Amino acid sequence: MSLGAEPIIFGLIFIGVLVLVEGLYLVAFGKSISGNNKVNRRLEMIEKGNRRDEVLEKLRKEMDQHMKSRGIPIYSLLATKAQKAAIAFTPNQIIMIMMGVSAFAFIGLTVGTETGLPVRAVASLGMGVGGVYMWINHKAAKRLALIEEQLPDAVELMVRSLRVGHPFSSAISIVSKEIKDPLATEFGVIADESAYGRDVGEALKHMAERLDMQDLRFLAVAVTIQQQSGGNLAEILMGLARVIRARFRLFRRVKAITAEAQWSGKFLSGFPIFALIAINLLDPHYYDDVLDHPWFIPACFVVGAFLVVNLFVMRMLVNIKV
Repeated sequence: MSLGAEPIIFGLIFIGVLVLVEGLYLVAFGKSISGNNKVNRRLEMIEKGNRRDEVLEKLRKEMDQHMKSRGIPIYSLLATKAQKAAIAFTPNQIIMIMMGVSAFAFIGLTVGTETGLPVRAVASLGMGVGGVYMWINHKAAKRLALIEEQLPDAVELMVRSLRVGHPFSSAISIVSKEIKDPLATEFGVIADESAYGRDVGEALKHMAERLDMQDLRFLAVAVTIQQQSGGNLAEILMGLARVIRARFRLFRRVKAITAEAQWSGKFLSGFPIFALIAINLLDPHYYDDVLDHPWFIPACFVVGAFLVVNLFVMRMLVNIKV
């Protein structure tokens, strides 16, 4: 097989890994696990006949299981992202999926390419671990972005509930029913924990630390201070909603300003790959003189590693803290 087809096969197998992981997730948990449902997952589970305490136990287990397994080799790379993404797969299931997709990639590389056994083994392992990591990272980024977008509206809804006379625990419950996932299920867990006796401020703080979101920390601190010293919680939360919304607009503005640099990094990393594919399609024998050199394939992996490093460096340069 000529070299011209091998980069395409590598890319197709990696895309197949991502599609396979997403397919397994949807088959195991269905579309109800997606991030932005009209009927949130917690309410859907309750409507199916599950008891409220059973739903709470299951959701808390899913939310906290990943950080408890950070000591597992390899999985420590994924634990924080999986926790933020609220991946319903258990750590053992995720490790099995990494092994399974690595085996799938190895079989595909064996059938579709003529690379050596060590190269196929390393590449398939990288596709398995890297593919699952990219999938979880995408899920986490998408979920956190939705939560950041929903949070100001949720706080304002709590303010309106407090102003018409509802207690704060009822305001939390109203938010869990009126907004969409993912924030609806998060606040639903807090409402259930509050109903079973847990302090609301403590529950909010735990959620903020689990998701590692500064705006949620502001909310937890505001509620805790009001519980200890008193004051008009509705006015406090209204001011907090304005701050969160202003921060959200500022983040979006910074993202727009740095978009050119981000896409430049992606282009600089992707262009050599597209150039390689184009050269081999236009002239399949272009690399025939060096194809059999023992350092050719390792050099390709070194170049690929530098392209990945370029992505991370460009990301660090435009990662502006606000």
